Amino acid sequence: MDELPPALPHGELEEVFPDVFFVTGAMKTVLMGAPWHFSRNMTVVRDGDALTLINTVRLDDSGLARLEGLGRVANVIRIGSLHGRDDAFYKTRYGATLWALPGMQHDHGLQADKVLAPGGEMPFAGCSVFAFGTTKLPECIVHIDRAGGILVACDALQNWVAPDEFFSDESRRTMTEMGFFQPANLGPLFMQVNEPKGEDYARLRALPFRHALCGHGSPLRDTAAEAYADRFQRVFGI
Repeated sequence: MDELPPALPHGELEEVFPDVFFVTGAMKTVLMGAPWHFSRNMTVVRDGDALTLINTVRLDDSGLARLEGLGRVANVIRIGSLHGRDDAFYKTRYGATLWALPGMQHDHGLQADKVLAPGGEMPFAGCSVFAFGTTKLPECIVHIDRAGGILVACDALQNWVAPDEFFSDESRRTMTEMGFFQPANLGPLFMQVNEPKGEDYARLRALPFRHALCGHGSPLRDTAAEAYADRFQRVFGI
């Protein structure tokens, strides 16, 4: 465990919908030859006593105690190719089953235990997976059939309205200039790396959903379908 990345500062694990929890924490990395400090989110879904972690963020001891109080960590879902820093921690500590799309590259020598595929086996009841077909790297979104429909995305959808306390001054300036801080946005770095086509987002728009929990930004409640439909129109003309 000592060789795995340590826990970074994070907020409280909060219940945002019944049996759906959300926490924001820090991320430190090097991109384009410069240090970046920004925030990222983990979503936790409870099904009975089993917990499924999406977009993992390693929690500190008090955060882990809160997590363990919710249930048993059973599954980790890797939905974005640009995330995955803390998957190995949860698999090592709890023996969680790792789910991922075919072709996903994992850190720390991990391999997926279960394959995510549209129409295939899912880690908990009432969920399905939407897989992008045009991206250069594997990417998907989990659709949860609760509360009118919840999308859990990684970088393909974002809702960073403004920088928060987990940003360095330099990253705040850089990411403001790059257009990261917009509601119901598509991740600028994701778009640059993956070059998705509008046909993927046209398929996504057809899903029934009201809310979005993204890998970056705050929860988007009630108006997510309309807000992202407007964004898809502006970006892709669809």
